[in-house]
Amino acid sequence: MGFSFGEMWAHMGWPAVIVAVVLLLMGLASLTVFMERLLALRRSSRQSRRFAAQTGGHLRAEMVDRVIGEADKFPAGHLPRLVKAALGHYRHAHETADVSSLRPAERTLRFMERYLEDMGADLRRGLAVLASVGSVAPFVGLLGTVLGIITAFQGIAQSGSGGLSSVSAGISEALIETALGLAVAIPAVLAYNFLSTKMSRHEAALRAAAGELLDTLEGWEEEEQERSQQQPQQRSLQIGHA
Repeated sequence: MGFSFGEMWAHMGWPAVIVAVVLLLMGLASLTVFMERLLALRRSSRQSRRFAAQTGGHLRAEMVDRVIGEADKFPAGHLPRLVKAALGHYRHAHETADVSSLRPAERTLRFMERYLEDMGADLRRGLAVLASVGSVAPFVGLLGTVLGIITAFQGIAQSGSGGLSSVSAGISEALIETALGLAVAIPAVLAYNFLSTKMSRHEAALRAAAGELLDTLEGWEEEEQERSQQQPQQRSLQIGHA
């Protein structure tokens, strides 16, 4: 028998065939996750850049509603979602009292810490599939090899012919499972490392943007406090002149 995948597939026992099908499904799952996450990251980066370009100069206290409205136009961008959630929470905290007596910016800080954790989990959705495929696929391929060798030796025992050609043919068929397992695992590991690096950079950029946004919110509070302190002084001056 020549080294033909079609012939080997036809001569494989059903346990080896099941293992091969499982490996193919694992490879398809890892490829699907990789493409979906890659497209999601690119879409998020593109919409985040457009949002930052359109609203970079509009982040003032009187423009909160406008910035939130602009963020609604970019639902796939993580930066617009972060800014929208933070500004919405800050506005709610500014309009309502809190029993802890925390300033609106401090309440927004706590909210953003939780929101960034949820956003990180959303970014890394599907990576567990790549990690599982990368670590398990070689062992599944090895299992297929063992089952293939067992099937080959059972066939030799039943036929009574134990020549080198029959033994080598059975072993070569079985080793295909190991090669298939490695062929599935290696791209999955590379995809996992690639996406992990890109997601770490994306998360770092989001945390930097969250820090800048919090600095802006604290600046708004300081300006508001200065105006509230100046108003009593102005009234006292008016009373003194009167």
